[in-house]
Amino acid sequence: MTGKMLINGALVDGAATLDVINPATGQPFITVARADQAQLEEAVAAARAAAPGWTALGYAARGVLIARLADAMAAEQDALAHLLTTEQGKPLAQAQGEVRAGIFQLRHYAAQTGEPIVLRETADCRIVEHRTPLGVVAAITPWNFPVLMVTQKIGPALITGNTVVLKPAPTTPVCALRIAELAAGIFPAGVLNVIVDANDLGGALSNHPDVAKVSFTGSTATGRKVMAAGADSLKRITLELGGNDAAIVLDDMDPREIAPKLFNGAMMNAGQVCLAIKRVYAPDAIYDELCAELARLAEAATVDDGTRQGAQIGPVQNRMQFEKLLGYLEDAEANGTVIAGGKPLDRDGYFIAPTIVRDIPDDARLVREEQFGPVLPVLRYTDVDEVIARANTGDYGLGGTVWGKDLDRAVDVAMKIDSGTVWVNKHLDLPFDIPFGGAKQSGIGREGGDEGLAAYTQGHVVNIALG
Repeated sequence: MTGKMLINGALVDGAATLDVINPATGQPFITVARADQAQLEEAVAAARAAAPGWTALGYAARGVLIARLADAMAAEQDALAHLLTTEQGKPLAQAQGEVRAGIFQLRHYAAQTGEPIVLRETADCRIVEHRTPLGVVAAITPWNFPVLMVTQKIGPALITGNTVVLKPAPTTPVCALRIAELAAGIFPAGVLNVIVDANDLGGALSNHPDVAKVSFTGSTATGRKVMAAGADSLKRITLELGGNDAAIVLDDMDPREIAPKLFNGAMMNAGQVCLAIKRVYAPDAIYDELCAELARLAEAATVDDGTRQGAQIGPVQNRMQFEKLLGYLEDAEANGTVIAGGKPLDRDGYFIAPTIVRDIPDDARLVREEQFGPVLPVLRYTDVDEVIARANTGDYGLGGTVWGKDLDRAVDVAMKIDSGTVWVNKHLDLPFDIPFGGAKQSGIGREGGDEGLAAYTQGHVVNIALG
C-alpha cells in the first residue's frame, strides 16, 4: 500500500499529504498523497484523452478489464477488508461483506453488453436507440462505504465507455487508493484516475468544463452544491443523498420477533447508512414492549474496535460526525426519554453507545433530521393513516420499511410512503439489477439496474427510412 494517487496510468505522490485517522483510536495510521488544483487538471485531461480509445474497445473488451479488476480485488479481499475496517471503523465481518459485494458488483457490470434497442420497425422505417458514453465522469464517494461506493460508480461508468476521475472522501481514501494501485496495471492510462483532497477540490471537479457527468453520494447539503456547480454547463448529475428513513410497525407484529430486525437495520455500520432505519413508529398496543426489547438489544451489543473478535458496532467514522451526534444525544435527553445508551464511551476513538430514545416528539431534532449514527428514536402512534402522514413529513424520501403479518395491509401502507424504495418485512435488500434512488431532497436520478446504467450514457436515436 503506497498511498499514492493514480493519474494518467501512473501512481504519483501528491502536491501535499494527508493523514488518515483510525476512528477506533482517533490517531493517524497512514499518510497518503493529496492533490492540488494542478493535479486535478492533470487527472481530468488524462481522462479526456483516454476516452476515445476506451470507447472504441467496446463492451466485451471493457468488460474483460473490469472483471480483471474484480479478480485482483478478490485475490486480496482479506487485506482489503482489514484496510476498510481500519479507515472506516465497521466490524471486520461487515467490511468483508462490503468487499465481497464490491467484487460482485464489478463482475455484474463487466457482464453488461449495451445492445442497441429497436424502438420501431415497419415497412417504412426502422428506429434504433444506441446508448453512447458521455465522456469524463467525476465520481465523488462518501466515507460510510469506501469500497462499495467506489465500485458502484466506476463499474457502470467504465463499462458504458466513460473514463473516470474518482475522488473519495478525505477521511476514507485508503481503500480507493489501494483499488487504484490494482487498476494501474489493468486499465489503459487515463481510463481511471483517483485523486485525494481535503474537501477543497470538490467544487473544481464538479464544475470542470471537461467533466460531462458528476455522480455524487453524500449529504443533501453538499449535493445542492454539486448541482449548482454543474449548472453552468448543464452536466448530467446523479445525486444519492441523505435519508430519514421511517420504519412503520403494524399492530399485528410480535415485538420480540421484530425488535432484532429493527435494531440491526438501525445500527449496522454504527447507523452510518443512508438507507438505515432512522426512526421507528410503533402502535400503542406494542409500544412499551418494543421499546423494552430494543433497549435490551442496545445494552447487550458489543461496541468495540472493528478488528476485535465479537465487535458488533464500531466507532463513528470521524470526529466531525462524532461531535454532531453528541448534539443529538443532548436533544434526546432534553426532549425524550433515553432508555439505553445516551453517552459516548469513555475510551479513545469515536465510540458512542447504541442509544434508544422513547417518548420523543415529532418536532425534536433527532426525529426531523438525519442523525447518521447509532441513536434511534421510537415514536408512538394510534392511527395508521396518521402515522403515514407523519412518516412522509420532511424533506427526505430515500427509503423506508413497513412491518406487518397481514401482507396486503403492509403493502398498502408501503404504497403510501413517499420514498424511492420501501421494503416490506425486510430491509437493505439492494440487488445490483434493481434501480434505487431518492424522492424529494434525497436525490436525483437512480443507481443500479438498467436505469442506473443508462444514466452514464446519452440516448442516440437513429431513424432510418426504408424502401
